[in-house]
Amino acid sequence: MQPQAIVDHIVQWLTEYLDQSGMQGFVVGVSGGIDSALTSTLCALTGKPVNALNMPIHQAPDQVSRSARHIDWLKDRYANVQGLTVDLTPAFNALQSAFPQEIQDDLSMANTRSRLRMLTLYAVSTHHRMLVAGTGNKVEDFGVGFYTKYGDGGVDLSPIADLMKSQVYVLARHLGVIDEIIQAPPTDGLWSDNRSDESQIGASYDELEWAMDFENRQGREEELDARQAEVLSIFRKFNRVNRHKMLPIPVCAIPAQLKRG
Repeated sequence: MQPQAIVDHIVQWLTEYLDQSGMQGFVVGVSGGIDSALTSTLCALTGKPVNALNMPIHQAPDQVSRSARHIDWLKDRYANVQGLTVDLTPAFNALQSAFPQEIQDDLSMANTRSRLRMLTLYAVSTHHRMLVAGTGNKVEDFGVGFYTKYGDGGVDLSPIADLMKSQVYVLARHLGVIDEIIQAPPTDGLWSDNRSDESQIGASYDELEWAMDFENRQGREEELDARQAEVLSIFRKFNRVNRHKMLPIPVCAIPAQLKRG
């Protein structure tokens, strides 16, 4: 892996896409995790205006403080970066209370948090004529579909979606992202109990990368040990049930003869 060459490639891609779009810069939601830290840093390296948003919703204090420290780190190094904290807890509480009680289950409300953040990112991006940069990596976006449809999956472009999680860490270290973020267990920050990604999925990102590679090269299942077989089953389950997130929206094609009068 050539970290600096990859950084240069992504930064050039971001710059060219932005220039062709006619927009003015980038908006990035900063969660206190490694993916958003890398994405926001890559956007900052373009020299174009960047709005980095910290959007807590009943958030664990360590997640909020990590997000804030990363934004401060960005602002100290890149004059083109602006930071903004929008406490969405009151808005979320109001929205939740407007919902019928029967739909206020944990998963529905977790996804609602993510979609409320997406709405906020697009409010800021529309006002400032900016693009919303996605923070999903390849394992999340194209392996297990571990994101919220029209939440953190609702973006204008995806700078790191062709990078495995392990490669995200390599680039983040190369760019000097603070150790606190690099060492933090990955979490989507959508649950009141602060559960990690691994606890939700049942496998680590290293294991999921292995399973994704195994599927791509069509490995021999009879050679797997018990844990490898379990991880492969987990990967396949998530890939299957979340396939609808990874495919274009289906369009019902109407036969031409039915459209004729």
